[in-house]
Amino acid sequence: GAGQRSSAETFERWAAEHLPAALGTEQDAERDVHGTVRRLVGALGEAGLLRHAAPGGDGPNGGLDVRTLCLARETLARASGLADFAFAMQGLGSAPISLFGNHEQKRRYLPRVSAGTAVAAFALSEAEAGSDVAAMTTTARPCRGGFRIDGGKTWISNAGIADFYVVFARSGEGGGSKGISAFIVDADSPGLGIGKNID
Repeated sequence: GAGQRSSAETFERWAAEHLPAALGTEQDAERDVHGTVRRLVGALGEAGLLRHAAPGGDGPNGGLDVRTLCLARETLARASGLADFAFAMQGLGSAPISLFGNHEQKRRYLPRVSAGTAVAAFALSEAEAGSDVAAMTTTARPCRGGFRIDGGKTWISNAGIADFYVVFARSGEGGGSKGISAFIVDADSPGLGIGKNID
């Protein structure tokens, strides 16, 4: 529709006019990928483009429009794989909140994701299970004040620079792919540790 075409044109203009400054030099990106991703997230947020990745709506699909997301990613990827990555990871890391979060969770996290002032991460994969949720071993048990999550995740994009992680863990309601819950874990939560980065 006209709205999607207009959004695609906005992304095209931004990529032509502002992306080179946000990316920096190729040497900068190679030397400091995390810094470049944070800079891209900030620039995308400042331009208002991340509102498509984390709209914060309460309606169907949390306000996410898949056609606009596809056009945005196609446009960004044509200009820069890293810009597409930064945009996509903001959307992936916040999508469970957009789709299933309660009003308070949406209010607390999505405006910062949309503004580019918080980096999101999606923590599903495990070393022995990959993204096979039926083989997941990370557990979540109720404890005083919330849950205690035990386990390890791997191949987590934005690990180490994210401000929060959506972490999937077995909460005990069933075996296989049942009984898995998503938890929002702030980066400064006690006990959260980041291992070595994978290039």
